[in-house]
This record gives sequence, structure tokens and C-alpha cells, in this order.
Amino acid sequence: MKMETETQVISRSPEIMSGAPVFAGTRVQVQSLIDYLAGGHPLEEFLDDFPTVSREQTLELLERVKGLLKDARI
Repeated sequence: MKMETETQVISRSPEIMSGAPVFAGTRVQVQSLIDYLAGGHPLEEFLDDFPTVSREQTLELLERVKGLLKDARI
């Protein structure tokens, strides 16, 4: 029997970074990843610069965003 645990990817609290969405367990804003990628920087560079964020968190976030965009009517 395979057991899977969902990892929290994003958290938000008024006490952490003024309530901005951050990668769970860190103080790294999700916007930082978006800015890195939009600026043409590879994911590896982001992960090197923010070692408290795991590769799994970033990939899960991107998958969730992809799913949201797929279902969005824009």
C-alpha cells in the first residue's frame, strides 16, 4: 500500500513577510521565483540562491500554476 503525503507548498501569514505568499517553511516569497524565471534565470540558479526552498516545492508550485492556467478562461 503506497502512502502519499501532500507537501504544503505555499503559506501565508500576516507575521511573515507582511502576508505575502512564501514557500512553506521559509521566508522566500513566491514572487521571487516568478521574477527569476521571468528574468531568464534558470531554476537551478534560484535554488542555489534560496537553499531553504526545495526543488520539489518549486516543481509542485509550477505544476499547480500550470493546472490553474489550463482551466482558466482568460
